[in-house]
Amino acid sequence: MTGDPGSDDAFRPQRLLASGVVAAAAGVAAVGGSYAAVGRTPAFVAAPVADLVVALTPDAVVTWSIQTLGDLGHQLGFLLALALTVGLFALTAAAGAALADRFAVPAWPVAGVGCVAAAVTLVGAPRSALAAGAGAGLVVGLASVGIGSGADATAPTAARRRVLQAVAGAFAVGGVGAVLGSGKGGRVPDPVDDGEVAADVGSLLGEAESRSLDVPGIEPLVSEQFYQVDINSVDPAVDLEEWTLSVTGAVEEEVEFDFGEISGMTDAVEHRFVTLRCVGEGLNGEKMDTALWTGVPVTDLLESAGVDASGNCCVMLRAADDYFEEFPLSALRNGFLAFEMNGRPLPRSHGYPMRALIPGHWGEINVKWLTEIEVLEEEATGYWEKRGWHGTGPVNTVAKLHAVNHRDDGSIQVGGHAYAGTRGIRKVEVSTDGGDSWNEATLSEPLPAGTGRRDSAGGSSGSESRSRSGAAEDAWRQWEYTYEADAPHEVVVRATDGEGNRQPKKRRDAFPSGPTGWVSRRVEP
Repeated sequence: MTGDPGSDDAFRPQRLLASGVVAAAAGVAAVGGSYAAVGRTPAFVAAPVADLVVALTPDAVVTWSIQTLGDLGHQLGFLLALALTVGLFALTAAAGAALADRFAVPAWPVAGVGCVAAAVTLVGAPRSALAAGAGAGLVVGLASVGIGSGADATAPTAARRRVLQAVAGAFAVGGVGAVLGSGKGGRVPDPVDDGEVAADVGSLLGEAESRSLDVPGIEPLVSEQFYQVDINSVDPAVDLEEWTLSVTGAVEEEVEFDFGEISGMTDAVEHRFVTLRCVGEGLNGEKMDTALWTGVPVTDLLESAGVDASGNCCVMLRAADDYFEEFPLSALRNGFLAFEMNGRPLPRSHGYPMRALIPGHWGEINVKWLTEIEVLEEEATGYWEKRGWHGTGPVNTVAKLHAVNHRDDGSIQVGGHAYAGTRGIRKVEVSTDGGDSWNEATLSEPLPAGTGRRDSAGGSSGSESRSRSGAAEDAWRQWEYTYEADAPHEVVVRATDGEGNRQPKKRRDAFPSGPTGWVSRRVEP
């Protein structure tokens, strides 16, 4: 190698580098092929790697990420999983190519079969595995197109050509995969249009729209974009035909329901406006939203198992993604099992086909993709409680300041939402001088209490009896305040709940029991 420029060893570093790039390109193509076939579903080859990343991340790092990075931390975790998955398939393709070289056979089929085997080991999904193997094999094959044999195959120009062809193939497979896979995995069946439900929902949504304040920059009373927080990077794709919900544990008789049995409880079906708020959000964050949900009371299912929801024991809700949360059984007395959101089947990202809604509690215990209600004889620890959070209690009162609008007449309009769970909101106060003086803001009318299907026939749904004066039991209100100002100033907002308790002034981070404090913002005239 030292003196002979034609020596095979002289080009060994270039060949090794080229082989590494080809293997990496094959890894990208394997992931792209899998995504093209199944999209971002549990059959995607990166899904189990993402789960492993979540499981192995220290709790302290997770807590720091939630409070510091927010959604970005979740996205970075998934990018890490993608990189690890690409690396895994790159190593598999490289091993296949080395094996093929040893036995003097074409590399692409060996690398492809090896990647199929690796994908089957990861996800056990034939379509995803075959697509991953096809992507990797295609790139390895493209890398050798036009490459001669003998000395020509070891020349620097051949190495560069292999790299360029492999990278081009990886880009092509990855691009096609992104296009084909983006529409997979999120679809759910269209709802049964019986007219009656659509009319009820349309009326309630119309009423919510009419009660929304005209404040640019804040969500209407029914959110246009509902926040999403999961422990997963890839959400479950539940098969409706196989899905069941069981009531187990300390019950007289364990019972199991399929979707048709629950959605077919026509006398019990209700529509409710419910707000959810994430325990890990910032004080003035945007992880708080409201929708009109359709479902049935949890108590109907508990009674079938001989459970008294007023008892002193606890309950554990379990989900298809292995998530679980525990809280007092008494919290289920007004609990709700939702299977529609704003008149449509639950989106996959919000728990299709069914999720729990527990009035007045933080979003984390409103378990999505619900599969089991386990009644416990003694207290246990939920998923986030095991990690130091205490989000199973009632939500903290908050008034958020999200809009500052400079109007054409020179006045300033500020606005946002206020929420206190089932306690409701009595008033929101605004200070434009840093808290020295206060003025009461204008509140939107409370959202209406939900209705049941029996209302259409002149009956009573029972939801009115759980609400205050016909108002939604567990929903936010908008607020706005308009004033004049000609100098920079600090706007501060605070809320008082329906029981007369003012939102605490002292600021506290989200960890471990949710954020508190008054929201403030510097405003320039």
